[in-house]
Amino acid sequence: MSEREDHARNELLQLAAQLMGVTTSDGRNVVEFMVGQFPWMLALTPDDQEDSVREVLNAARANFSTGQPHLALSTLTSWRETAEAVAASLGELPVEWIDDDAVSECPSGADYS
Repeated sequence: MSEREDHARNELLQLAAQLMGVTTSDGRNVVEFMVGQFPWMLALTPDDQEDSVREVLNAARANFSTGQPHLALSTLTSWRETAEAVAASLGELPVEWIDDDAVSECPSGADYS
């Protein structure tokens, strides 16, 4: 097993340990428990928190059954990066669309038309 594979396996096992706690939580719902385990989820809207929990748990279940950690880890990372973007107010910046239909020439001078 390569160092990269070993690292990915260890990350999956850490995630598995956290997710196993979800199934044994006492009285709290799954979203509340996951937010407690992953505080960055607080930056997400309640709907996004629910979506992220569902997607991470489904990805983890698929990975546990196949032994491949990549889907769960990439899903968790994607949601964490989304939360970081929301926390940085990146989604609140106005978008300025360019209406210019300017045509750019190919730098090599080739004609691809």
